[in-house]
Amino acid sequence: MGRKGGFPGGMPGNMGNLMKQAQKMQRQMEEASKALEEATYKATAGGGAVEVEVSGKKEIISIKLAEEVVDPEDIEMLQDLIVAAVNEALQEASKASDEAMSRITGGMNTGIGGFGL
Repeated sequence: MGRKGGFPGGMPGNMGNLMKQAQKMQRQMEEASKALEEATYKATAGGGAVEVEVSGKKEIISIKLAEEVVDPEDIEMLQDLIVAAVNEALQEASKASDEAMSRITGGMNTGIGGFGL
């Protein structure tokens, strides 16, 4: 008597389909991760006085300062603006990563956001 819904001597049909779907999802995640790493994200602070650009690898690419924000009498303000712009740019990169992974996984909580693949 033959088994229904399976492969002779192999995985049941549903398990085979599940494996194919998992492999497809893994390929999509790898492609999305590569695209995200190659993307750049910009953020500003102080009304555009400080602009920071980060990579999808969450590394700072550039920091641009408007001349008027460079005040030797108020270094703390400049430091705060740089920190704010860097943090915002990094949040943009993380958000893009989370959204891309959510599209691939259909919103399933995988615990792999933020490039922790």
